[in-house]
Amino acid sequence: MRKTLYTLNVDGYAPELCKLTYPWLEFYADKIGAKFHVISERKWPHMPPVYEKLQIYELAQESGDDWNIYIDSDALVHPETVDWTALLDKDTVAHNGSDMAAVRWKYDGYFLRDGRNIGSCNWMTIASDWCIDLWRPLDDLTPEQAYDNIIPTVGEKQAGITREHLIDDYVLSRNIARFGLKFTTLKQLQADHGMPDANFYWHVYTESIDAKIAQMKQVIETWGLNGWK
Repeated sequence: MRKTLYTLNVDGYAPELCKLTYPWLEFYADKIGAKFHVISERKWPHMPPVYEKLQIYELAQESGDDWNIYIDSDALVHPETVDWTALLDKDTVAHNGSDMAAVRWKYDGYFLRDGRNIGSCNWMTIASDWCIDLWRPLDDLTPEQAYDNIIPTVGEKQAGITREHLIDDYVLSRNIARFGLKFTTLKQLQADHGMPDANFYWHVYTESIDAKIAQMKQVIETWGLNGWK
């Protein structure tokens, strides 16, 4: 079973933060038998950096992997995290959690037809080769049309997060609806397999880099991982 764990790091993103997160991303990749691939080059320099996550659409097809996993560079992964590909059907895509799409996006016919109101949280995403359309880049909307459909929450606005920064969440949400992709969350899988309270990840996207680093150091200590390896 071939797998790749992807993360995104373009324009020299937060090296001090990545020093904290990458050892655990690499450990997790090794644990589940996946290659570790850092997307570091811009393909769409006219788009927000987060849009580069959609390079997975082509990268995954080129590599021919059975499973494709994406985790943000600013996420901590506990070494006890399970291999979700052993618990997830290949016809189903997953995020750690999901939002109510109607809060975050203006709906079009795809969202209305789909009716599940799935809002992607694309910091942690899993899809097999059967479901690679999850990462399909925009091909029927202009960037401006997509931005117009994005509505940042009050908390996001207070944190300085713009419509443009949420473009990947919007595109994946719309692809789930557009292609009728089966969907679940890792939180649901945890509950289904007797791990409802497992604390496998730490990820906060509304904090500054310095605040994230300070909190990560505390989390690593709380998890008992200082000097663990």
